[in-house]
Amino acid sequence: MNPLWLLRLVRLLRHPPSKSRVVLILVVLGIVAAIYGIEHIWGWPDWLQVNRVPRGRHLRY
Repeated sequence: MNPLWLLRLVRLLRHPPSKSRVVLILVVLGIVAAIYGIEHIWGWPDWLQVNRVPRGRHLRY
């Protein structure tokens, strides 16, 4: 663990964030978890996937 992270942790413990900041972080984490859950249940649509070109082949236009 980087010593700078420990200094940031000490600063966070001495000056905790406000209640509104904590709520904001929890809301953002909830949105991210919901998006991940939806993607995990239904999967990624085929039309959004990138078509990979095999190595050694170059497409010429």
